[in-house]
Amino acid sequence: MTPRTAPFGRTLCAMVTPFTPAGTLDVDGAALLAAHLVAEGCDGLVLNGTTGESPTTTDTEKAELIAAVRAAVGPGVSLVAGVGTADTRHTVELTRAAEKAGADGVLVVTPYYSKPPQESVEAHFRQVADASGLPVMLYDIPGRTGTRIEPETMIRLAGHPGIVAVKDCSYDFLGTQKVLAATELAYYSGCDEHILALYAVGAAGCVSTVANAVPRQVAAILDAFDAGDTARATELQLRATPFIEAMMNAGLPGTVTAKALLAELGLPAGPVRAPLLPADGEVTAALLAHHRMLTGQRRT
Repeated sequence: MTPRTAPFGRTLCAMVTPFTPAGTLDVDGAALLAAHLVAEGCDGLVLNGTTGESPTTTDTEKAELIAAVRAAVGPGVSLVAGVGTADTRHTVELTRAAEKAGADGVLVVTPYYSKPPQESVEAHFRQVADASGLPVMLYDIPGRTGTRIEPETMIRLAGHPGIVAVKDCSYDFLGTQKVLAATELAYYSGCDEHILALYAVGAAGCVSTVANAVPRQVAAILDAFDAGDTARATELQLRATPFIEAMMNAGLPGTVTAKALLAELGLPAGPVRAPLLPADGEVTAALLAHHRMLTGQRRT
């Protein structure tokens, strides 16, 4: 199988947005965290996504975050900016602002709450893709938006020259494979438990939440597969599974668990913004224990 192009890199982290103890944007902390993630194996970052608490950051904060991270990591690291909203007009505005702030691409989620039909979904993405010179990564996550980007819609959208990639959280592996077989879209697994499975059938990489805390371990899964050592890649994916479950399937959003763990690791994170609440001590201790098991670190 011919390897797919990876327009935004291969191992992308859906980075949290650090806040100060007072709850304001921590641009210095964001710069430090971004530099750390890149040094530990991430070749791209997704900013202002769900994990970045985009529903509760202002348009000004979103642009400031992109500019600060761009200055920190330089031009060689792909920055994909989350711009998706329930309003096409607002999404277009955020897309243009992201381009001005230094993003390399935009992540555009299906409009949520209003549950638009597929014709409207397609028109929305086309209008956003026409609004700037930035390439678009579609974000298919019906569990949050209430609306799927159906495979047939995805295949039609693949004909737009500005739509180049998909962050896949559809949990429809058959539908995903249908699109992979019919298009040149670069698929990125948005579900950490699917990193290897999706990569094995032709994905370009991943957009990982757990990479906030274990970037090196996430990159190692794809490294092993690229080296032809599929047994090693499987071993690494399965070894990470308990940690993935602790972070992503324990009843709390990944933003909450990632920030709790980053704080314990001495990395910039800060509080979450309401309506989210911080993880309690028991959850945080369990996360830290799973982290130590995965990374081989001992309690000091």
